[in-house]
Amino acid sequence: MVVDEYHSLPLIGESIMEKNLVNTITSVPCPSWTTERLTSRIVHLGCGAFHRAHQALYTHHVLEQTDSDWGYCEINLTPNGISLIENLKKQSMRYTVAEKGREGVTLKMMGSMKEGLHPSIDGTQAIIEKMADPDVAIISLTITEKGYCTDAATGRLDPNNNLIINDIANPAVPRSAIGYITTALKLRFERRLPAVTILSCDNMRANGQVTREAVLGLARLQDEKLAQWIETQVTFPSTMVDRIVPAATPDTLTEIAQRLGVDDPCAIACEPFRQWVIEDNFVNGRPDWALAGAQFVDDVAPFEMMKLRMLNGAHSFLAYLGYLGGYAHISDTMTNADYRRAVYALMLNEQAPTLSMPENIDLMAYADKLIERLTNPALKHQTGQIAMDGSQKLPQRMIDSIEWHLRQGSDYRHLALGVAGWMRYVSGVDEQGQPIDVRDPLKETFAAIYAEYGHSVAVVGDVVKALLAIESIFGQKLVKNRNFVDNVTRVYQNLLHVGARQAVAAL
Repeated sequence: MVVDEYHSLPLIGESIMEKNLVNTITSVPCPSWTTERLTSRIVHLGCGAFHRAHQALYTHHVLEQTDSDWGYCEINLTPNGISLIENLKKQSMRYTVAEKGREGVTLKMMGSMKEGLHPSIDGTQAIIEKMADPDVAIISLTITEKGYCTDAATGRLDPNNNLIINDIANPAVPRSAIGYITTALKLRFERRLPAVTILSCDNMRANGQVTREAVLGLARLQDEKLAQWIETQVTFPSTMVDRIVPAATPDTLTEIAQRLGVDDPCAIACEPFRQWVIEDNFVNGRPDWALAGAQFVDDVAPFEMMKLRMLNGAHSFLAYLGYLGGYAHISDTMTNADYRRAVYALMLNEQAPTLSMPENIDLMAYADKLIERLTNPALKHQTGQIAMDGSQKLPQRMIDSIEWHLRQGSDYRHLALGVAGWMRYVSGVDEQGQPIDVRDPLKETFAAIYAEYGHSVAVVGDVVKALLAIESIFGQKLVKNRNFVDNVTRVYQNLLHVGARQAVAAL
């Protein structure tokens, strides 16, 4: 039966039968159904590595256990996302997930995707119509923090964002994900179709509320009646998602191909651990993701904070100071005992005290598990990848905790070094004088600051104040807080004097 299901699945232009590799594929757990069983009840924006190894995998496991027909229509909106959609279509929307742990590698073939669309292939209108399809009950997103086009300081839609400027002027031809959602909701409103749930699965505090504010903000600028309908009919649950999923590299794909027996350009590797905590607030139905291990709760916020501060904060700390210290991957940083001790202290001494968790949550056990996950040598999670878009990540991963410590008068030395590491990273020059490929929406702002003040120790105070004046990252108060400014300035100066490895060791 597996052969029947997969004999037409092309990988790199050749079917499995043509490559005479049926036996190899049948050794990998494969779906016992075709895409004909599925209905596109979920439209997902942002078919990237994380989604393929997380939400799509959870839905696959529900399909394994039930007669559900919940399937995904995958949509990528960015130009660099077109090749993935094209390759998924060639493979009947099937792809491989490799779960890599210390004990070995487990391959699984995923079967939760029904179809895929891209504006360059199918056109903008086809995507909007799909999102407005009566069968669609959920529109989900993994578009990274910057994809929501919000002001980090206010949490509201940024009307000066270039994509939003376009979407206000040309609502029928949106460019942002928020614009696509708003235009599709307008069609549903005008056609008197059922409302849908908008489900953010990005690493943001109160991601449901952020999404709601962004969509309502754009709708109000376009049509007040539409905004009223969205406000009363559409739901925006918050979620906490957790799985370490490095971006696919040629080495990753080669390793998976060797194990699989054929090439799969859509394959992705990840850690065995996964977690999904979801606010149970769906207006038009949902899959029973609890069967696959998801946890439905009334309030996601404590779990969001725990993950954003303890895991994601640790990730950012290791990314900036690891990159500056010459480490290519997160697991490489963990071979250094100083980095291991520092990140563990960051979690338990400076992040955990800021949290208010249910009584049954053991934060020390959680930190121990995180250390184990970060140390996993089978995953090649690049420090440079995690360092991207720091202006969008820093507020919820570090700044909120620093503000808590300032109110308490408690120690935040690891967080201060993390912020200084970020400042050193966005200077665009590493400790060997080599250029850093800074990828961030505020890249030009950082470059202008360093162009004005330079990179020497003598101007660190001016650089720190200029960076702290960026309100979308640090708000309005921190640049006026003498304690914080002096601490970060001192730590940054030391970082320039001794380098990242010694600065971490000194903690």
